[in-house]
Amino acid sequence: MSSSEPLLSVEGLSAAWEREPVLRSVSFAVGTGELVVLLGPNGSGKTTLLRCLAGLEPLSGGRVRLEGRDLVGLPPHRRGIALMFQEPALFPHRSVFENIAYAPLLQRRPRKEVDNEVGDLVDLLHLGGLEDRDPGTLSGGERQKVALARTLAARPRVILLDEPFASIDVEGKAELRAEFRHALRASHTSAVHVTHDREEGFFLGDQVGLLFDGALEAWGTPAEVFSSPASVRAARFLGYNVLPGPDGPVAVLPSELTEDGSPSALRSWTVIAAGTVGREALVVLRGPSNERVEWRVPEPFGLPSTGTQVALSWVRSRPLPR
Repeated sequence: MSSSEPLLSVEGLSAAWEREPVLRSVSFAVGTGELVVLLGPNGSGKTTLLRCLAGLEPLSGGRVRLEGRDLVGLPPHRRGIALMFQEPALFPHRSVFENIAYAPLLQRRPRKEVDNEVGDLVDLLHLGGLEDRDPGTLSGGERQKVALARTLAARPRVILLDEPFASIDVEGKAELRAEFRHALRASHTSAVHVTHDREEGFFLGDQVGLLFDGALEAWGTPAEVFSSPASVRAARFLGYNVLPGPDGPVAVLPSELTEDGSPSALRSWTVIAAGTVGREALVVLRGPSNERVEWRVPEPFGLPSTGTQVALSWVRSRPLPR
């Protein structure tokens, strides 16, 4: 494989359940050591895509290649791809050390080499002192770190991550994201991570794709995907308001709205809720066509009363396709 070729290449991948399309000609590539994130709402096909890449679901069309080798028809254990689910699924009757050492021992690596590798992964993921613990005594975040260490110990070419932080509390989630990214970078391991969490996806991804109804709608760096929503649906998913502009709909961030000194009927909304969120005020409004609008203003700010009319303008907008 030349240095210009991707490590993992997904070409026109399609899948169906009982003839109902679930994935529609999805194509993307993952470079060596690259972390790719696929963002999308629940039901968009994210987990099915990972299962297809891992060989757990059949394709109805397309190709998956790893280092130029066609994986279609290969069983999961011969693909060089590892799938981590939302639940870590550790071996309950094995210690942390034994869980991490399981795959390299199964691969019949020398015991000294296994001990050294497990020690390195324990250090990398800050699991020191937990080696002899049973998984049932660990926190959710600790279990996920052990699961990642166990996966890395198997030395897969690509790791597939299916929303591994979904059940972790907010504080633990922020730390865990950083540790996962550091561990994948340090081990030079490529990964495909799927999530519905925008912040998570943009923090982790070198490249980000938006998956809606089984089709890949956008692809690029986090900055590229966020700054140029390609549709009304993408804009709303990314946290923009979709508002009427002079030449069609526009995408406007909640922080880019400001109260309009010369209101017009097209720019007036009814307040349905208002409150503070940290150092910002959040005002939720409803328009005449039942559209929902969020307006964020730095504190201190006099909150408008529910039911009042507010006219807004915006300092920046991005045109959207009609």
